[in-house]
Amino acid sequence: MLRFIIRRIIVIVPMLFIVISLTWALVRLAPGTFYSGEKKLAPGVEKNLREKYGLDQPWYVQYGKVLRNIARFDFGNSLKYEGQSVNQILLRGLPVSAALGLSAYLLALLVGLTTGTLSALKQNSWIDYASMSLSMLGISVPNFILGPLLVLLFSLTLFWFPPALWDGFPSRSLVLPAITLSAIYIAYIARLTRSGMLEVMRSDYIRTARAKGLSETQVVIRHALRGGLLPVVSFSGPALAFLITGTVVVEKVFALPGLGNYFINACFNRDEPLIIGIVAFISIAVLVFNLLVDIAYGFIDPRIRYT
Repeated sequence: MLRFIIRRIIVIVPMLFIVISLTWALVRLAPGTFYSGEKKLAPGVEKNLREKYGLDQPWYVQYGKVLRNIARFDFGNSLKYEGQSVNQILLRGLPVSAALGLSAYLLALLVGLTTGTLSALKQNSWIDYASMSLSMLGISVPNFILGPLLVLLFSLTLFWFPPALWDGFPSRSLVLPAITLSAIYIAYIARLTRSGMLEVMRSDYIRTARAKGLSETQVVIRHALRGGLLPVVSFSGPALAFLITGTVVVEKVFALPGLGNYFINACFNRDEPLIIGIVAFISIAVLVFNLLVDIAYGFIDPRIRYT
C-alpha cells in the first residue's frame, strides 16, 4: 500500500505541471490584458504597467517565475484585487465553497444512497420507476435553471429562505444553494447505487449469507452495501473535490463569496495569478481525492490488493 501511495504522489507532480502549463498558455493566448478597457491607455502608462508586473520580460522568464512561485505554494499578488495575495483570496473563499460543497455532498449522499438502494431492492416496482424518473430529471435540469426556480418559489413567493445572502455556516442562506448544487449529484449517486446493488445482490456470497439465515436487513447493510458502494466511491472522489473547491454557476446565482465566484471575476478581469492559483488548487484537490478513493477501495472491498 505504501509503495502504491508513493507512486501515485510521484505521478501527481507531472500532471499538475501539465495543467498549470496549459492554463498559463491559454491565458496568454487569449486576447486583451488585465489593464485593457474601453478607453485605451497612454503608451507611457501601458509601458509602466508592463514593467511593474514583469510583462515586458521574455515569455520563458515569466513562465519560469510562475513555476517557481507554485513550487513554493506562493501564487503571487492578484492583479485586480490591489494589495491582496492570491493565497489570501484562496483562504477567504475556500471556507464558503467548502461549507456549500460538503452540505451538498452530504445531502446527495443521504438521498442518493437511500433512493438507489430502495430502487434496487424494489426493482421494477413503482418505487424504482419513480426514483429513476426523478434521477433523470435531476440530471436533465441544469443548476442555472433549477437555482432561479427555487429562488422564485421559496424566496420570492413563500419567503422561506433568503434569495442571495451569506450568513456563514450553518444558516438558512445555505439551504437553496445546497439543494441546487446537490440535485445532479443525487441523481448520479442514486443511479450508481442502484446498478451496484443489483450486481452485488446477484453474487454468490449474498446467496450464502441468506442461506445462513441472516435477515434481509443484515444482508443488505452488512454485505450488499459494502460492495454496492464501490461505484459511488469512485464517483465521489472528483465530485467531492469540485464541490469543495467551488462551483461556478451556483455561487454566481446565489452571490456567494466562494472560489467559484472569484474564478469568474478573475476570468473576466484577466487576473492571471488568481486564475492559475485557483486552477492549481482545484487540480491538487482532484488528484488528492482520487488518491484517497483508490486507497478507500482496499478497505471497502477486501478482494482489492495493491502490489
